[in-house]
Amino acid sequence: MKLLELKNKKILILGLGREGKSSFKFLRKIFPDKTIGLADKSEPKELEKGFKKRIKKDEKINLHLGKDYLKSIGDYEVVIKTPGIPKKIFAPYISKNQIIASQTDIFLQNYSEQTIGVTGTKGKGTTVSLLYKIFKENERGAELIGNIGKPVLDYFQNGKSKKTFIFEISSHQLEGMRTSPHIAIFLNIHEGHLDYYNDIEEYFAAKKNITLWQQKDDFLIFNADSPRLRTLAKKTKAKKIFFGKDKANDCHFDQEAIFYQGKKVIKLKDIRLQGEHFLYDIMAAICAARLFNIPFSRIKKSIADYRTQKHCLQKIGKFKEIIFYDDSFATEPIAAISAVKAINPQTLMLGGYERGLNFSTLAKTIIKHRVKTAIIFPPAGKRIKQAIMGILSKTDEKPRFIPADNMRDAVRACYQNTKPKEICALSPGCASFGIFKDYKDRGDQFQKFVKQSGK
Repeated sequence: MKLLELKNKKILILGLGREGKSSFKFLRKIFPDKTIGLADKSEPKELEKGFKKRIKKDEKINLHLGKDYLKSIGDYEVVIKTPGIPKKIFAPYISKNQIIASQTDIFLQNYSEQTIGVTGTKGKGTTVSLLYKIFKENERGAELIGNIGKPVLDYFQNGKSKKTFIFEISSHQLEGMRTSPHIAIFLNIHEGHLDYYNDIEEYFAAKKNITLWQQKDDFLIFNADSPRLRTLAKKTKAKKIFFGKDKANDCHFDQEAIFYQGKKVIKLKDIRLQGEHFLYDIMAAICAARLFNIPFSRIKKSIADYRTQKHCLQKIGKFKEIIFYDDSFATEPIAAISAVKAINPQTLMLGGYERGLNFSTLAKTIIKHRVKTAIIFPPAGKRIKQAIMGILSKTDEKPRFIPADNMRDAVRACYQNTKPKEICALSPGCASFGIFKDYKDRGDQFQKFVKQSGK
């Protein structure tokens, strides 16, 4: 939405997490005298202390908190939704005349021409981090925003900025969008977030918005090895830039190097990231960087110096002769599959929050790569075990399954069941909620106990 459209509307901010608080801060700055509604399922006493103190001083707020927070939606013309709230939860309370908006919507309505948007089931964080590194090292003004940075409206400056915004955009943020970024990067599409969406088609429908609203002067950079993305590319007006294994693509790789339009960019041996899946993230970043005419030599240097993000197939080191990897960011089965293929761990930590995902391909990969020990977290770990046991043949090596409901015990089991010179990896293939606060907490605990026990 344009800001002028908000000026005379009754506005409700739905969800008071990190982004909801940012939305309130933004609106209060733009409209200091406007009455704003705030709704959240939290009770007043559960709100963050600093935020609670701030809104207590604000006399132009209507609060809707607790179990009945959704009943207030009908009183407002515009609802600015936090990404984590599924539409199916509040749909019964809205009418056709209401506008459901988001931070992403407001931001792109004003900054789409300056935005590189990156989405996909996995690889978004690596792609935006690498691309930001390339821009920064070549003195191209850029901001890293979205899931990996601060909420996007924190960067809003009356719609004026000379910087390029490198925006990691989730399916939740793309849902309902009618504006696409000038440059869209679509990395891949796999089953994900089925606790939020009914099926992969509904999930994909949200993701599609990154390109569906692009025009002929915009660019779509996409993974041509994905049949779904090739089909999607036919529906957009944007100029297409292909990357994948085929030499016919704008960017491709072989066993030796990555190439862009026939020119060798970097040898694979000069890349620090392990695993073929990272090559796709790198190719996407190369394609975007070349749109800004950044020299190949500078792109190569940035890639060669780039190390993986924390908790993203991060090598912790060798302790008691065992090699440890932290891949806590692997919150989907496809990410754990990529990790197993990349490093061939003998011991693997799996499971976590239950989202109803399909673990059959992960199970096949674990058996094929002969994982010896599977340390499983509840509740999804039980289903992963069932998936593995369900396809084991008489000649397959059956993994040793060890249940664990906390990280200390899980790490202890790693040391007890992994031989010297073998590899142990935390690559759960599931979200972390329940036992852990988030994937960062899970990874931090893993690293902490690995190092403590390894002394």
